Amino acid sequence: MKCAPLVALLLSLVTVCTANAVALSPTPATATSLNKIAEAYVKLVLALGQHDPDYVDAYYGPPEWKQQLQGKKPLDSLALEANRLRDQLAKISTPADEMERLRLAYLTNQLSAFEARVRILKGERLKFDEESQALYDAVAPRFLETHFQEILAKLESKLPGEGTLLQRYENWRRAFVIPKDKLDTVFQLAIKACRERTLAHIKLPPNENFTVEYVTNKPWGGYNWYKGNYRSVIQVNTDLPVYIDRAIDLAAHEGYPGHHVYNALLEKNLVRDRGWVEFSIYPLFSPQSLIAEGTANFGREVVFTKPERL
Repeated sequence: MKCAPLVALLLSLVTVCTANAVALSPTPATATSLNKIAEAYVKLVLALGQHDPDYVDAYYGPPEWKQQLQGKKPLDSLALEANRLRDQLAKISTPADEMERLRLAYLTNQLSAFEARVRILKGERLKFDEESQALYDAVAPRFLETHFQEILAKLESKLPGEGTLLQRYENWRRAFVIPKDKLDTVFQLAIKACRERTLAHIKLPPNENFTVEYVTNKPWGGYNWYKGNYRSVIQVNTDLPVYIDRAIDLAAHEGYPGHHVYNALLEKNLVRDRGWVEFSIYPLFSPQSLIAEGTANFGREVVFTKPERL
């Protein structure tokens, strides 16, 4: 994937903080300026959430900021405010502290994506790669059709028989569906194993935890709702068949060391320890999602080798 420096940015934010790296103290003027802009950014994201119910994926900042929202602010005024904040960031001298430099870059990129989301909500239509770049600061790789044909040919050789390849594949998979009455037992065992293996690599905040809910009528297979205070709610959609390998995928992606751990580390190391309030809110259509989803997808590789998963 072709990504701008923001990919390294968020990974650095979590990794450097988690490793308790020693950094230069930021100058009071820089910290004060960034803190003011960060507060305005959070309130701006909350305001756009009034227009787009899917935009704010998580918020655990000051509750009064959310309570102070009164109706929908015009999209044009939100875009102007975002542009004003980006101008303020551009006028800040490059901080000596590496973490403050990363923070400045993060806020700049998030605000740029915010402006793009406003334009889309106003009706602007972008091509796929343009929208991906504008919102997530990344462009997906391109593959020739022959790449996919080679994969299909391999599947053809592995799944001989009557019917189309899709039919044969679905027939083969059917044997690996977890019965609904066994789903919670299997999922809890997967969570336990993933947490134990995560602890071998990462020190987790005290009292972190999540609850699991089984739901229906959702457009996704699983979802993590981060609530703050190191707590999450993980929902699993039982309308869809859950295959045996999916139990590990869900436990690792949504829980350990995926979304739950990622958000808990952000809260501990950045929101609480450093007072960076901008990380108390997660706008879904933003570069942060690239890191959130990418690290969650890689989670199963961290806790289980491929032979172990098989």
